[in-house]
Amino acid sequence: MSYDTGDANRLNWPLVTGIAAALCTTLAFVPQLFKIEKRRSTELSSAMLIIYLGGQVLWLSYGIMLRSLPLILANATSTVLVYAVSARKGAAAKRTARRRLRIAIDMDEVMADALAEHLRRYNAAFGTQVRAADLRGQHLSSWAPAAHRDSLDDMLDASFFADLVVFPDCQKVIRDLTADHDVYIVTAAMDVPTSFDAKFRWLQRHFPFIPPDNIVFCGDKGIIDADYLIDDRPRHFARFKGHGLLYSAPHNIDESGFSRVSSWQEVRAFFARLDRPRSS
Repeated sequence: MSYDTGDANRLNWPLVTGIAAALCTTLAFVPQLFKIEKRRSTELSSAMLIIYLGGQVLWLSYGIMLRSLPLILANATSTVLVYAVSARKGAAAKRTARRRLRIAIDMDEVMADALAEHLRRYNAAFGTQVRAADLRGQHLSSWAPAAHRDSLDDMLDASFFADLVVFPDCQKVIRDLTADHDVYIVTAAMDVPTSFDAKFRWLQRHFPFIPPDNIVFCGDKGIIDADYLIDDRPRHFARFKGHGLLYSAPHNIDESGFSRVSSWQEVRAFFARLDRPRSS
């Protein structure tokens, strides 16, 4: 007695086709997931994703109605993947919306404690004990007796800028700002033409993460195209088209009408507030 084993050995082509279709539709969105994660891409149409997601839900419902395992598995998985792509696209769009700011930062009396060095040299030259607190509302050049003013200018030689002390937290805060924004060092070196080389070497030594192309030596800072300028001299804000942040110093302590920061931790907090997503 023989048995017909043909049906048992025959491939179930509808099942095979369904599984192949399931693999294709299921894996189609995997590259897009990696693209969004790696490149922060937001190129996919939101409307397309919504329609596609709706279609996947309908196909899933259809598979459940037919009790078709390939349809159910394929569309359940695809629905999850399309939802994940949509969620990552939304997150990437929010990150892109918070665009990189252009932040210009002065060097003397903002990054470097030039006043302390000037007072040290002045006190050594004239046997005085002038302190920064004595200069409230004045520059040293206007506070000093007329007979000393020529000597004050002579003190600003190339060596003056070589070893200036960096203000506390300045390096770390600026490094952190460069991660999310475009940072430029903008210094009015034209006041002391001999300072170019010393200032550049000082910046390279203490701020090696600032590329040379982002260091600007200038006179009138009104030419700087940036969103924010952090400076200790209010006169530089007069023609600046962005927003000025006045960095506190003895000579500007009585100035008003400007946003003011008194330390680099306050600078950090200021830009952290700008970067913080607004609640809807």
